[in-house]
Amino acid sequence: MNGKLDVTDLVSYSKKTNTKFYINFLYLLSKTVNSREDYRMIYLYKEEKLGIFDKVSVTHYVFHDDDETCTPVHTEYHDDYSLFYNQVSSDIDLAKKRKYLSDSNQDYSDYFDASFMPWYAYDSFTLELPDGYLYFLPIINWGKYQLVNERIVMPLSIRLNHAAADGYLASKFFLLLEENIKDFVR
Repeated sequence: MNGKLDVTDLVSYSKKTNTKFYINFLYLLSKTVNSREDYRMIYLYKEEKLGIFDKVSVTHYVFHDDDETCTPVHTEYHDDYSLFYNQVSSDIDLAKKRKYLSDSNQDYSDYFDASFMPWYAYDSFTLELPDGYLYFLPIINWGKYQLVNERIVMPLSIRLNHAAADGYLASKFFLLLEENIKDFVR
């Protein structure tokens, strides 16, 4: 599902508090994903059944201009905003210094994917996965925000497995995210 998200108040809040919009938005995405069991589902291959994580964390990416590659960054989700903000900041700094951080022995199955594409304000984005019918966690992408009718809007796409989420739950994600943004900037 693709949509345009009004982030005017979050951009303003980020500037006013001298915090990074990217990290604030990543926190709100993570909070929204963790707000419902439907968004924390996994298919347990060996047992051939569904499971629900108590908490999911986030995999996000640091882009390297010099060679146009990305480093996946795995940040544990904390409901405590300050703790999460500081951890993401630290993880990003480390990823900028070292281009590959992932520990191949670490299990990241309880991490959802969040990817920012700051180069373009797209209208639609589609993502296909090999064996995607077995992948249940959300995959979220967002693009460059822009001024439209005196509001700042940003494209947002979410990929959910239809076995775990229908159109209502995809729509609900956008509505919950909007609500979390409003609560956050108060």
